Amino acid sequence: MEELKGELIKKGAEAELYRIEWMGYPAVLKRRIPKAYRHPQLDYAIRRSRTIKEAQLLSEARRAGVPTPPVFSVNLKDTSIIMRYIEGPTLRSVFDELSESEKAKVCEHVGELVAKLHLAGIVHGDLTPANLIVVGDEIFFVDFGLAERSKSIEDRGVDLYLLKRALTSAHYRYAELSFSHVVVGYSSVVGEEEAKKVMERVGEIEKRGRYITFR
Repeated sequence: MEELKGELIKKGAEAELYRIEWMGYPAVLKRRIPKAYRHPQLDYAIRRSRTIKEAQLLSEARRAGVPTPPVFSVNLKDTSIIMRYIEGPTLRSVFDELSESEKAKVCEHVGELVAKLHLAGIVHGDLTPANLIVVGDEIFFVDFGLAERSKSIEDRGVDLYLLKRALTSAHYRYAELSFSHVVVGYSSVVGEEEAKKVMERVGEIEKRGRYITFR
């Protein structure tokens, strides 16, 4: 594959993201970074496996009705993915500017989309407002680098706990009310009984977190 390097837009512990153009479309190149502390063959196997899984889960989530960046190309040799660049602000960056009714509407919609993701057997793994892109009335879920296939109550609870914690951290004045709207949207898709099980687990996870911090 020819060297593709555009504008570096994010550099994380696992990968670098570049803004590029692909076949005339605005795109993002996500390339997983080799780790010198791992044996080269093991390192490549891990990066390759994670690249395949991320590309698959992005597409599976999209088929389940959750807006995600369309995948244009996967390069296993380079352990990279090229996907459509989603133009729009993160939910985190605009959340404080929204009216109460807009916050409620957005949070319910986020809850509905998380529920669709979970019903498809996928947990995001890094569910924060920073990984939600606002495009008009739609919300795109991005960065599936930590996503997994799972239908366990524990993993679903962790997903929602991470979202609640992120709301509390960045938007503490609205966090409780906003998360209650997420739960309303989530319940409307998975049903009251299933939502109750997941939310009970969120509560248990919160208690564990407090205990660990206290200790």
